[in-house]
Amino acid sequence: MGKFRLVKTLGRIVVFCAAMAIAAYGQTFTRLVKFNGSDGARPRYGALTQGTNGNLFGTTESGGAGFTADGGSGTIYQITPSGKVTTIYNFCSQLSCADGAGPYGGLTLAANGNFYGGTYSGGTTNLGTAFEFTPQASLTTLYTFCSVKNGSGDCLDGTSPLETLFQATNGNLYGLTNISVDYSAGTIFQITPAGKFTTIHSFGTNEAGGLIQASNGSFYGVTLGGDNQVREFFQLSASGQINVLYTFAMDQGQPRGLIQGADGNFYGTTDDGGAEDSGTFYQITPSGSYTQLYSFCSQPNCTDGGSPSEVIQGTDGNFYGTTYAGGSNQVNGIYLGYGTVFQITPAGVLTTLYMFCPQGGECADGAHPLATVTQSTDGNFYGTTYGLQACPGNCGTAYKLSMGLAPFVKAVPNFGKAGQVVMILGNNLTGATSVTFNGVSASFKVVSSTFIKAQVPVGTGGGTIQVTTPSGTLSHGRCRRFLIQQPANRSVQKTLRHSFRCRSSCKKLRPSVRSRSRIRCAMSTNYGVRRRCGALGRSNVCSIRLRASSTKTRARHRRVVSSRTRQLPRLSISARPAPRRS
Repeated sequence: MGKFRLVKTLGRIVVFCAAMAIAAYGQTFTRLVKFNGSDGARPRYGALTQGTNGNLFGTTESGGAGFTADGGSGTIYQITPSGKVTTIYNFCSQLSCADGAGPYGGLTLAANGNFYGGTYSGGTTNLGTAFEFTPQASLTTLYTFCSVKNGSGDCLDGTSPLETLFQATNGNLYGLTNISVDYSAGTIFQITPAGKFTTIHSFGTNEAGGLIQASNGSFYGVTLGGDNQVREFFQLSASGQINVLYTFAMDQGQPRGLIQGADGNFYGTTDDGGAEDSGTFYQITPSGSYTQLYSFCSQPNCTDGGSPSEVIQGTDGNFYGTTYAGGSNQVNGIYLGYGTVFQITPAGVLTTLYMFCPQGGECADGAHPLATVTQSTDGNFYGTTYGLQACPGNCGTAYKLSMGLAPFVKAVPNFGKAGQVVMILGNNLTGATSVTFNGVSASFKVVSSTFIKAQVPVGTGGGTIQVTTPSGTLSHGRCRRFLIQQPANRSVQKTLRHSFRCRSSCKKLRPSVRSRSRIRCAMSTNYGVRRRCGALGRSNVCSIRLRASSTKTRARHRRVVSSRTRQLPRLSISARPAPRRS
């Protein structure tokens, strides 16, 4: 935890700073839920996750059934945007706690519509589990950690996952396990939705503090230091090898998580380090060039907060997060303040949006957020606080912060192949008349007012998703570019293989043979078939190479296609944009 300067007598300034923060930036803070123990207690590191029903789902470390004096084994809960909370699962409800206990991370909504997560303890080994949780509130334990040991009793598969799992483009889920002096090293693991478990990498005396998959398909992460105190930014190869791209100096702090910004660079925070040893916000390029953008607790009396969480990038392009301490000028034990919610620009300009518990006392609005915020498709930010030591009393809260940002839609998952069905989450989607991926129309089905199923169309290069509804057009957001997965390619030109049809009603197709292997064709938007030749406009010219493939030979054919052709044979094509005309 970061170190904070103590201030003994600043009572009058507290009220002024808190009021000024709210008035200056026009945001609206609303406490939605105050956990009382029986409905959960102590939301820890996992941010809230939006479900297909528009509600937010989360976990609590303790509380739930059998709660007594900060006891209980934790819960899964959902909360409506208006603040109604419902406990939908109590951990350790199975014999011998086989379903796990004490979830530290949050939930991930996967492509199959189910949630996935992990518990810090419980399971048959009492060293944690990975689980699947359906919207019908059915929990399945997929894996119990420390199921594989060596002769010395060390857990080769890791123990006690701390972080939230995430789904990669191969459909599998990835996560991290905690280092344990008595049991195991920190690891990176992969688990399929069906529960097949694989240890990808073991760090020995170190452990990872964050892992993501970047837009180029590669995995990147940071290490916390462990026994050897080596803190690194690394790239993970497909074979599980670590390529260290940058090593943090000790005074730069301990990194906490990582995200990739819309500009392609990575952004993260450190728990300590910086000018005041209270944490930093930094940028690092994919090649490992590091830049510190902000040092926390650098404002008078630490009103900008200290010990920051991970950050997310909002639809406005700015980054948002929380700090565990700092903010208001109330002295809290050895720390100053009960935490903040902040906004910071890609250039490193920080704005404190909210200071928790400015008046002290029981901190009815919340205290000590450990998790970052989540931006829901209604445009608002939602988060949780860990609470005070007294529980019941203050067992944590859930809150909403409105910044006036517009509603939007988002795809789950945020990647897919042509023809794959993805979920699109949003609000007021009933009556939607159009769904497009980068301008290319997609077939879709409106499941509910908050959920659409759409098929990724052929001919889109990824990019922005837009949904047209009776009340207007909702966009996927400039910071949430949908990624198109390409099939494995054997040719230098990355052959895209699919079949297509030319309909007799299309009179705009005017191909002319340019060579034995290349056809140039002008296509109009009213031509129902689209090919992957970049983003197709109203009259875009593209080149496609026709190939007839066999197991032994690949012969190229010259074909002249007339507008009367009803159907072309199934072909293997390599799509390439036409040369630009000078």
